[in-house]
Amino acid sequence: MNFFGTLRATTSLSRPGNRFLALSEAGPSRWHAQLASRHIQPLAQSRRLFNASTVNDSSPSQPLRYPRWINDRKGQKQADKPQEEPVQLDEPQDGQAPPSSAPPSSAPPASSAPPSSSSSGDKPDNSDPPPSPPPDPPSSQQTSISKQLVPEIYPQVLALPIARRPLFPGFYKAVVVRNPAVVASIKEMMRRGQPYLGAFLLKDEHTDSDVIADLDSVHPVGVFAQITSVFTAQSKDGEHEEGLTAVLYPHRRIRITGLVKGGAATVESAEAPEQSEAPTDAEASLPTPPPEETTPASIQTSFLQKYDVSVVNVENLATQPYNKDDQYIRAFMSEIVSVFKDIAALNPLFRDQISNFSANQIATNVFDEPDKLADFAAAVSMGDVQELQDVLESLVVEDRLRKALLVLKKELINAQLQSKLARDVDSKIAKRQREYYLMEQLKGIKKELGMESDGKDKLIEKFKERAAGLKMPEQVRKIFDEELNKLMHLEPSASEANVTRNYLEWLTQIPWGQHSPENYSIAHAQKVLDEDHHGLKDVKDRILEFLAVGKLRGTVEGKIICLSGPPGVGKTSIGKSIARALGRQFFRFSVGGLTDVAEIKGHRRTYVGALPGKIIQALKRVGTENPLVLIDEIDKIGRGHNGDPSSALLEMLDPEQNNAFLDHYMDVPVDLSRVLFVCTANVLDTIPAPLLDRMEVLEVSGYVSEEKVVIADKYLGPQAKEASGLKDADVRLDPAAIDILIKYYCRESGVRNLKKHIEKIYRKTALKLVRDLGEDVFPEEVATAPQEKAEDNKAVEKQDPPPENPAAPETSGVTSKEEERVVTTAERKPLKVPDTVHVRITPDNLKEYVGPPVYHRDRLYVKPPPPGVSTGLGYLGNGSGAVMPIEVTSMPGKGGLQLTGKLGEVIRESAQIALSWTKAHAYELGITTSPDELFLTDRDIHVHMPEGSIGKEGPSAGTALLSAFVSLFTKTKINPDIAMTGEISLVGMVLPVGGLKEKILAAHRAGIKTIIAPEANRPDIEENVPESVKTGIRFVYVEDVREVLHEVFRGERAAERWKDTLSL
Repeated sequence: MNFFGTLRATTSLSRPGNRFLALSEAGPSRWHAQLASRHIQPLAQSRRLFNASTVNDSSPSQPLRYPRWINDRKGQKQADKPQEEPVQLDEPQDGQAPPSSAPPSSAPPASSAPPSSSSSGDKPDNSDPPPSPPPDPPSSQQTSISKQLVPEIYPQVLALPIARRPLFPGFYKAVVVRNPAVVASIKEMMRRGQPYLGAFLLKDEHTDSDVIADLDSVHPVGVFAQITSVFTAQSKDGEHEEGLTAVLYPHRRIRITGLVKGGAATVESAEAPEQSEAPTDAEASLPTPPPEETTPASIQTSFLQKYDVSVVNVENLATQPYNKDDQYIRAFMSEIVSVFKDIAALNPLFRDQISNFSANQIATNVFDEPDKLADFAAAVSMGDVQELQDVLESLVVEDRLRKALLVLKKELINAQLQSKLARDVDSKIAKRQREYYLMEQLKGIKKELGMESDGKDKLIEKFKERAAGLKMPEQVRKIFDEELNKLMHLEPSASEANVTRNYLEWLTQIPWGQHSPENYSIAHAQKVLDEDHHGLKDVKDRILEFLAVGKLRGTVEGKIICLSGPPGVGKTSIGKSIARALGRQFFRFSVGGLTDVAEIKGHRRTYVGALPGKIIQALKRVGTENPLVLIDEIDKIGRGHNGDPSSALLEMLDPEQNNAFLDHYMDVPVDLSRVLFVCTANVLDTIPAPLLDRMEVLEVSGYVSEEKVVIADKYLGPQAKEASGLKDADVRLDPAAIDILIKYYCRESGVRNLKKHIEKIYRKTALKLVRDLGEDVFPEEVATAPQEKAEDNKAVEKQDPPPENPAAPETSGVTSKEEERVVTTAERKPLKVPDTVHVRITPDNLKEYVGPPVYHRDRLYVKPPPPGVSTGLGYLGNGSGAVMPIEVTSMPGKGGLQLTGKLGEVIRESAQIALSWTKAHAYELGITTSPDELFLTDRDIHVHMPEGSIGKEGPSAGTALLSAFVSLFTKTKINPDIAMTGEISLVGMVLPVGGLKEKILAAHRAGIKTIIAPEANRPDIEENVPESVKTGIRFVYVEDVREVLHEVFRGERAAERWKDTLSL
């Protein structure tokens, strides 16, 4: 098999212009000597001045290529004998090519060997040594020295550390030596005809040194190399040398057995000089002394002791015997040759190196030398340094072939990746060029046929098609035509063209004349509202009235509904239900915290990135001109330096103005009269009066306990159960547990907090099930089933937060597989809960799911409290009511009034009014004995309302404060089953208050039996408070505080006296 000969025949023999002397061929070759000269001479001509000394082969027509020093294989002394072969030490003349140089060989070709020399070279004849040649000898002049063989026993050598990659036997390497001592010792070796050294790889690839100070700094296994050529580099002035370039030819593997002498100085070395200068006209040659009488190798290298260099004892490493016909060896060699083919097909430089190697293998079959094939595979690979060193250290041929194949395979993978990247880039470039050429040809063809049409024509055609399907008003159609004509005459690259195009996009996406059919069926609306909401009878009736009017008129124009109520009562969901009942499109946007008028009215088109207002965006989104637009949190609208958005809402919501709403961006009138606006608010106090005047307010006060129970059972429970993955599981929340939740955890008017607690219960149930049943019932493998398509998965780089260590880098340029995460588009499969699982949440185990109760008791005083304590009813900010006790006491002082309990300004004023009325009527109340008697001049009054962390505000505590003052001063207790609410005036009138439904609900929850309320609130209580809440409570309606006192102190001794002094 002559694969390398085939490659050589099919590939170019051009040599890569590497700046280093590349690893090339194995064995001596005259071609390689020319290659070495070709590579080194241009290097010498760049910047440094070089002197060359070349040891040449002896041949009738060629200089001698073998070293001049002879060491007999048996270690015997060599005497001076006449030499039979003439040897010439040449130097190049001006304009003459340097002589070729090749490594020695134990068996040189027969064509170059003289007739008198033996093939083994054991007994060569010696001739008289020639003198040193003059500086410019003629080319025909020859000096005879003996032809020599490579010594097989050389126990002590100069140790030269090599950086970056190891040397392999049979492959040239050029190194640069800068250490003066090492340079001098190499010259001395060349003069003595002993051009041999040991090359060992440095363990630290970032360190360069010419001497070995410590054996731990180099690998113990290296090569025994011969110096075939040296070139000395000189400084610019030519006065002193800067270094030496030596071409090494490794012969065999050796191992260091001991460090005889270590060098002290270390200098930087490189594989090739980075800077050099042109040579001078004449190059000085190293003198060539006659061969010396030599003794064993330890004495032969004794001259190195005077140099500050590294000398080591070495032993030869022989490759273990092997069978060439072994199945594994032949398989490895076949695979290596196959990989050579693959790499050669991908990498031209690699192909040239293989050709160079094959040029020297004409006479021999590469399969006959598997060890040399392994060395060549490692030598030409740019693999890991440690892997290459492992190949060098392998003495078993099978192991060496295996390691070389591994290095070569990695080289193939790298070549394949480079080829793939090159193909991808080439294909993209070719595709773009092809598309460009085709587009240019298409333009030319269309131009020749008169049918040229670019993107602008298509855009104009698109706008015309859109406008044809719209019922634009005449004014809008005129503006559309003007803008379209402007776009036709503008260049696409002009900035005005972009503005005009965006304007036409918006103008043609407004649904002019397009609306969705409406459904005014009362039965359908009633069904939808009952499906979505429980209770809220007044709100539902008002919506049905609204629809009935629309059914008779054919339109519902001119109505703006405002749903007002505490959080969580379902205001937004009511708006969705109205849209579903009518069959209209639904759009919601919030104006809470809005401070820019442009959000309502749009931006001017002159601004970069200008957009229309929210209502125009809503029309574009829904695609109809009669949607239901829900404006959320209208009571929280802001006001900033960009104008007052609440004032801008007036034009949008006013039925008299919104039929020609003018947006700043559109600048054409847009009819909003068919839009049904629904607003939501928590309180009405912060809504501007002009805006509130244009809206019809529907009060959504909240839900009573019975309504909450039904809502939790019908709506909240199933939703939370399904969201927790327990839809088909037998998990039930008892109604009694729901009632406990409502009374002691969720007293708000709305049901949002109740929904959170129910979701929490089902979440904890799900966690308990997964923990108790374990992975056997809920295996993770089922949820993460194998994907149908592998392309669903991909890897992304980690995006973890940076480490706390400030010195650690935040990003990494290389992403390993450990730093990648897999993402997928496949969805997990839900797991089914077994039918054998049964869970019941009862009042007994409810605490395990939601914790201890938030509200411990409804009443602070169950037994009759001391005098000075009364019970009032308050309305909390979260939309719920509360029973609020009021405590009053007196102490010696100066007649001051102190109030605590985080009371607001209004409630403080109510306390002042109550105290002033009590002082003014102290005689009628029986507190003083005469009308002129001074009262409370030497005592201070302290009023406190418990739960001091909760802010309290409002006038509704007036009657309760007055009752507490009278109770304290008359020393009469008040029944804790009586609660009261109402504002008082300075003359004793009882005025109406709000929040009666929530207050009565709190009183019903606390077991209050009598409620004293203002007479003006009677219709509200009778109409809006459910009968279920009023059951068991006696209502007393009063108009004057005297009626309050007679009712509160009924049956007491003080009340009997008031019949005469404090008549009704």
